[in-house]
Formats: sequence, C-alpha cells, structure tokens
Amino acid sequence: MTKQFKNYSELSAEEKLQITTLAQLKASGYQPKSVKQELRDNLIHCLQNKINPFPSIWGYEDTVIPELERAILSMHNINLLGLRGQAKTRIARLMTHLLDEYIPVVEGAELNDDPLQPLSWSAKQIVDEKGDDTPISWWHRDERYTEKLATPDVTVADLIGDIDPIKAASMQLSYDDERVIHYGLVPRSHRSIFVINELPDLQARIQVALFNILQEGDIQIRGFKIRLPLDIQFVFTANPEDYTNRGSIVTPLKDRIESQIITHYPHSIEIGKKITEQEAQVKPAQKENIKISPLAQDLIEQIAFEARHSEYVDEKSGVSARLTISAYENLYSSAERRMLINGESSTHIRLSDFVGTIPAITGKIELVYEGEQEGADAVAQNLFGKAIRTMFTQYFPSPEDVRKAEQNPYREIIQWFGKGNTLDLLNDLSDKEFKKSLNNIPSLKDTVTSHHKNVNSDLEFFMEFILHGLSEYSQLSKKTLISKTQFSDLLSGMLNFEAPDEDDFQ
Repeated sequence: MTKQFKNYSELSAEEKLQITTLAQLKASGYQPKSVKQELRDNLIHCLQNKINPFPSIWGYEDTVIPELERAILSMHNINLLGLRGQAKTRIARLMTHLLDEYIPVVEGAELNDDPLQPLSWSAKQIVDEKGDDTPISWWHRDERYTEKLATPDVTVADLIGDIDPIKAASMQLSYDDERVIHYGLVPRSHRSIFVINELPDLQARIQVALFNILQEGDIQIRGFKIRLPLDIQFVFTANPEDYTNRGSIVTPLKDRIESQIITHYPHSIEIGKKITEQEAQVKPAQKENIKISPLAQDLIEQIAFEARHSEYVDEKSGVSARLTISAYENLYSSAERRMLINGESSTHIRLSDFVGTIPAITGKIELVYEGEQEGADAVAQNLFGKAIRTMFTQYFPSPEDVRKAEQNPYREIIQWFGKGNTLDLLNDLSDKEFKKSLNNIPSLKDTVTSHHKNVNSDLEFFMEFILHGLSEYSQLSKKTLISKTQFSDLLSGMLNFEAPDEDDFQ
C-alpha cells in the first residue's frame, strides 16, 4: 500500500527525503518546476519576508542587487560585466541559496532527470521498466551548481558532449545508439545553475554552440536526431577589458543573454573595509595579539582608491578588491614578524609596517608605460604616499593652510628637524624603542592629543602619521630605505644628501 504524504509544498526537507518511489512522489502532489521558476518563486518569498538573498555582498544594495533581482524575476539568463575583483563569481555562487533545498531525481539517471519529465535515455528506461516503483533520490541545492572557466582550449565536447567510441565498443553499440553519447558539462548541469567565467575568452566557434541552448533550450550532439530541452539557469561573467585585448562575446550570443548587469568597485572606504575584513584571512592569534587602528584600515582602502585613479596604473585593467585583502593580511603579518623578532607578546600596527604591503600592491596592479618606467615598487610607494596625503587632512589641519599661521601646530616639530636632528624608524624596532624615538620629538605627542583627546592605544600611530603627513606636504624630508624610514629637515635633506649603497633603497 502506497504511503500517504501531505501536499508536496507543505513537506519539510526531512519529510521529502522519506519519499523513495515515483508512486509516493505522485501521491504527494509534486509538480515539475523549472530552475528559473524555482529561483523566481524563492526570490519572491525573500522579498516579501525582507530576507537578504545575497548575504556578504557589500556596496551593491542599490545598484547590482536590484538589477539582479529583476533579472531573476524575469527568468533571464544573466551576464555579469565588470572589472576583476568585483564579486561576480561570488554573486553567481550565492544564487544557489534561491534554489529549493532538495529536488527529486530519478535514481541512477545520467542527467539528474525529473521523475515526471525524464530526459535522458537512461532515465526513460528506468521509468519504463519500473513504473511507479522507480527509485527516487534527492538532490541538494549545493550540488546544483557548475562553474567553468572559459579558456582557449575549451572544446564543444567539453561543454556539450561527443560520441564515446570506447563506450560503443565495450557495450557493442551502434554509433546510431544514443547510449554512445558522453555528455558534456552543460547537459550534466540539467536543472542547475551553470556559470561560465570570462566568457570572451571562449573561442567564437564554441560560443556559437551555445546559441540553441539559450534560445530554444536544447542541444544537438554530432549527427544525432535527439534534442534535449535542457533546463538551465545560465550566468556568465565577463571583463570589459577582454572585449578588446583577448576576445569578445559574439553578437548573436550577447543578443541571447537577456540581462547584462554591470558591476563596480566600492564607492566608499567604509564599504571597502567591510569587504576586506570579511575576506581577509587574519589568524585568531594575530587578531588577539596585534591591535590595529581604524586609520590604518582606512589607509589600506585609500591605497586602492588612489590606484584606481593613478596615472601609473592601467584604468581599464582595474584594481581588484584582492589588493586590499592581501595588503591587510600582509600588514598583520609584518607586525607579527616584528613582534616575534623582538620577543614581544603583543604590539600595535605601525605605519612602518606598511612596507609589508608593497608585495601585495605590486602584484595586483597593471602598470601603463609611465608606471613601468617608474618601477612597481616606486609606484606602490607613491600610492601609499598619496593615501596618506588624502587622509591626513581628515584628522589634522592641512600643513599648507597653517604654514604661515601664528598658531601652526607643526612649527616645533619642523624646527626640531631644522636644527639638524633626524629620526630613523627601523622597520623592526621594538615597541619600547619605537615609543622612545617618537617621544624625542618635542610637541609631537601634544599635537596629536590636542586634536584627538581619546587616541589611547593609537597614540604612537598618530604621531608617526603626522611625520609621514608632513613629508607628503613637503614640510619634512623622508627617505624610505630597505630597513628603515628616515625623517629629516627638508632643506638639509636636499643639500646634504649622500648617495647610499645601491642595496639601501627598495
């Protein structure tokens, strides 16, 4: 006797898993639903109940996400167009949250066929032979996602399929038999989300093979008469740079992708900080033992903002969010290394620790000709300096504005260096020596506390920040060497400059 189930739409995930035969599935009132209809229905539920379907995506709340939701409601295939590091792939992966938690499939079928709408030869045979006793298994939404990076070596066989001569020989089948087909990634993604990353890198003739799937929803393999009306939600990603440098999306294919959504970089430092903190792999021990000033976090993000507008950096290539993520991780590791060398149990991030971010910066930017002439390290230092200059006036008076003012807060600092004093801040200086060196400069501490009364543990960071800020505003001379940063009077730094050994500079 067939076990009775309540209406399918009212079943919990646990109750669905108890359904094991086609007869039980029919008794529950199950009705087939396309993957795009699933996405649409579940998005409607999220919107009605104020549920965010795309958690951990920051900065797109008023731009990309609404456009993406409209595309899903319209049941469109989607192309996410944007520069590198703009969360295109992450968005595609999060779309699985809008799928039903489980869907029924014909157990043992090749294409995860719907029991009421079998598609593959194997599924049809199983249903024909076993009828209502056809075994049913359940497919979790996390498994209903396929991702393929478009590379020049991708073939039609990889994506669509081909004839398998070994299968034909071993099973003694004619090449007219559908069973000799070895299905590619697209058919095996039936009832799933299929993502092709960097679509323009796919050869034009391979893109042409996708025409029928997008328009008519079916494929043809070699000379077979069979047509497979596949049920797939396509998501493509593309970089505008690719359209001119490496390839393009062929016009008929682009015409068949119903919605193209343009992504972008964070519009503010606050959004950038959220992304960086979320993605950076900072170890618990590092977070516990190393304190970081919010200003240091702001500077990390500002470096990326400066890079995106730098005359040395290729604007078309973009500056990935991975720059700030890697730089943030390196900043912690730079402080951790210094702490371990000095046998200290805890420390604070310093501006001198930013020397550790240079490898993260140089590896994430594409330089134009002028930048290549300057050199990657010099460009990275330039971006760091510009970030300091931009942020400085948000915390302290502009040195240019108070230069001739009677109450110039920087006068005593500048005069101290004008008397021939210099300050060498070694990169690996212990906390005790670091504080002692900064406190030797008269009025430096007072200048910080007069503008920021509750700096507390960030005091030394702000003191060092003033020195870097004054150098960026041409009030002091700053030389960045391999093992230290040296501050001196601007004029004496120009007149008494002695060329160091070639190994001294970065």
